[in-house]
Amino acid sequence: QVQLVESGGGLVQPGGSLRLSCAASGSIRTIDAMAWYRQAPGKQREWIAGVTRDGNTKYLDSVKGRFTISRDNAKNTTFLSMNSLKPADTAVYHCYADGTFYIDTCTPMFSSWGQGTQVTVSS
Repeated sequence: QVQLVESGGGLVQPGGSLRLSCAASGSIRTIDAMAWYRQAPGKQREWIAGVTRDGNTKYLDSVKGRFTISRDNAKNTTFLSMNSLKPADTAVYHCYADGTFYIDTCTPMFSSWGQGTQVTVSS
């Protein structure tokens, strides 16, 4: 299977910046889509940004111009750079990845989630 581990969360003042990282490990053959989601207290998990293997990106309207998603295919890692942070951005941030992995002579598909990293924007 494939495991995802996020890092980089923390407490930041409004207007500040953070950079989240998510590293995938395991018997990975390919990673296709990578994405970031977030879940605020009392709310459903929402998609905020995605990046394809070729580097094409999409964003939730509310984070466009402030957040940047990127990936390093050689290191099976995705990043989320967050600028001009607002209290409304406070949430647990989860990364997501899908693709294929090796198990014996097979290469089945996987979809995995990270455990999440807390981002708190407060003065």
